[in-house]
Amino acid sequence: MTLEKGIAELVNDFIAAGRPSERNQRVEQRREGYIASTVLAGEIETRVTVEDMTLEGMTFRVVSPLHTNGALPTVIYYHGGCFVSGGFATHDHQLRQLAFYSGCRVIAVQYRRAPEHTFPAAHDDAEKGAGIIWQHADKLGVDRTYITLAGDSAGGHLALVTALRLKAAGQWQPAQLILIYPMLDATAHFESYTRNGLDYIITRDTLLSGYEMYLPHTDRQHPEASPLWRDDFNGLPPVHIITAEYDPLCDEGEALYQRLSEQGVACSCQRYLGVIHGFFQLGGVSVAAKNVMRDIAWRAGI
Repeated sequence: MTLEKGIAELVNDFIAAGRPSERNQRVEQRREGYIASTVLAGEIETRVTVEDMTLEGMTFRVVSPLHTNGALPTVIYYHGGCFVSGGFATHDHQLRQLAFYSGCRVIAVQYRRAPEHTFPAAHDDAEKGAGIIWQHADKLGVDRTYITLAGDSAGGHLALVTALRLKAAGQWQPAQLILIYPMLDATAHFESYTRNGLDYIITRDTLLSGYEMYLPHTDRQHPEASPLWRDDFNGLPPVHIITAEYDPLCDEGEALYQRLSEQGVACSCQRYLGVIHGFFQLGGVSVAAKNVMRDIAWRAGI
């Protein structure tokens, strides 16, 4: 299998530029570069309403289908960015598309990022944000019986750990989890870190430097740093995992599927071929990005 045409062009440009490493960039450059990449996301979806709000000291973006009233199935969304970058600006296109195609309310949580805020700041914010949405469900128009926790990359990690924290505390549980190429193993144990680690834009350096900034004083095998290796998945709601063929994280996402299944969790996993880490945000150049958005929206709206 080869790369999709639009993604192959991006990869070829990256290689021709000498495979620039984000490890050598200032954090501000890294964040600005992520925002600049949103030109690859395609046309903006306008058939939704968007409102930013602050509740209990946290900031949320609420994206809703037009002409809706009352409680809707809801996706609580955690953005990616290797714990260092990302936010409402980098994920605006996807939040809008997800709300439109699913018919759900989509609420994104802005969590604290490294290096200014290290572990467990993002994890605590992810859990707190979900709790605030639950508590204010009536105000937000959230159907508590059908909440999906979802996220990409670092956000997929946070969605999983949030569900585990809620389960351990005996609190409410989401109806399901949707994890888009989640970061799961800070030890970089799997072969795909070698196979896909240099050429595909989001490199081994990109991912591991994010862990280094977020986990400077934390053992990489801590159960919330590398949740893949946990043995307490039993009792989680159904989980759907999306992986990408040319992603350093491909193997660990598929290993999570095996571990969840072995521990009795209803789980599914789909590998998208010809694409790289981050393809979910490349709807302007990737057919698979459009397909995965429809798939996620269908699952969220069930």
